[in-house]
Amino acid sequence: VDSTHSPEFTTLETYEAWADMYTMAERMQEMILDVADALGAGRQIETESGTISLDGEWAWLGVYPGLSEAVGQQITPETDADTLRAVAERFEVAVDPAWDEQKLVIELFGEIVEPTLIQPTFVCDYPPIAQPLARAHREKPGVIEAWDLIIAGMETGTAFSELIDPVIQRERLVEQSRKAAAGDDEAMQVDEDFLRALEYGAPPMGGIGLGIDRLVMLFTG
Repeated sequence: VDSTHSPEFTTLETYEAWADMYTMAERMQEMILDVADALGAGRQIETESGTISLDGEWAWLGVYPGLSEAVGQQITPETDADTLRAVAERFEVAVDPAWDEQKLVIELFGEIVEPTLIQPTFVCDYPPIAQPLARAHREKPGVIEAWDLIIAGMETGTAFSELIDPVIQRERLVEQSRKAAAGDDEAMQVDEDFLRALEYGAPPMGGIGLGIDRLVMLFTG
């Protein structure tokens, strides 16, 4: 619980068959622009962080290139945990000694880069641990097809190309359950009903999660 996380919140979740994360980015932008128009808020929103422009193309930023530029050294999916802990110490970011490379990258990006993203930005190419239900990137090794939409330094929504391979999904969920057993509060559990459904078959699809409360915060200040 903090200024951007309420224990009771409203969320919109949607899936589209034959879509992917790029399709869902179009859907997300459409929805937010429709909200702005319906409210009569216009496409320029004044916030404490400055003027946010909803017009034009929204930016895309990869997690690893974004973090690399912010810390002044190259960070890749192959960067080891010790190097990342040194970065955390240099930027005074508190980290858990038990965190692996992927978790460290996510936390460092969230603390160092995310607050600086004021204009609408699709932060993409996360390490797999960030979203165990997302498929591997079709072109870039070591990352997944997923994004978080950051506006005014705050996550507004998320989406990804759904992982529909039941074998890989089971491996991901089993690993998540191990992390949960080790004390990770954010880790998932094995969902046999979900896995059985995937074994019957699922089309490629994109999925969205949109925090309605975050939109209220954005448009009302």
